[in-house]
Amino acid sequence: MQDVGRFEPAGVATLPSSQDVRLRGLEVTRLETFCDAAFASAVTLLVISGSTIPRSYAALVEALKDVPAFLTSFAAIALMWVAHRQWSRRYGLEDGWTTLISLSVVFVMLVYVYPPQMVASAFMSFASGGWLPSAFTIVHARDLPGLFVVYGVGLAVQMTLLVFLYVRALRLGESLRLNDVERLRTRQEIALHATVAATAVASALFAGLLPTIVGIWAGFVYMTLPVTMPITAVRYARRVEALKADAPVREEDT
Repeated sequence: MQDVGRFEPAGVATLPSSQDVRLRGLEVTRLETFCDAAFASAVTLLVISGSTIPRSYAALVEALKDVPAFLTSFAAIALMWVAHRQWSRRYGLEDGWTTLISLSVVFVMLVYVYPPQMVASAFMSFASGGWLPSAFTIVHARDLPGLFVVYGVGLAVQMTLLVFLYVRALRLGESLRLNDVERLRTRQEIALHATVAATAVASALFAGLLPTIVGIWAGFVYMTLPVTMPITAVRYARRVEALKADAPVREEDT
């Protein structure tokens, strides 16, 4: 287990930085190795789920139609991996709580590995007028809103767990010798992930509580993210610039 209090002021000052945050976790830990392997396993599950080998050109064309949905679901898993990797590199934590939360992230991701692909393929089929195949077969009218509920709950839980990781880093700010800008950047990540979690909850509620004829459009709630995420990022960027202009950041913990 990594000692969160091992950073001396001189040592922290010499660390490389990214986005105003010094990278304290450049050494790959066993926990990070396990998480990386689990994320790779999730991608493998996606590949296996559509692993039929084409036996003809027509079958090959049909198989290639699954690529957009696979790419979308792969991107969802990759973004979770990048988010966890960024947290690990920034803070280098591996105490009891962060280990538990990280393992929870892996567990939820493996449980919810298929809903992203189903949502993606259903949307691709809808957007292409049925030309692209859908891995999600609608049997009853409530099936599609139900899928959005499952997907929204899974995404909200994952984002909430990432929020917990950043909250843990913020609480250990003294031990990690976070300066004022680093604390603000940490709060920015909390706000960004909380925004995604709130959007996922809103989509799930939209799908689960409203009439079916309305609930089938719950996926479009996520279209608010290209607006809310940049607004949040810009707001914090301005606060960071104002903080830098008001008082130069010391290399040691403030």
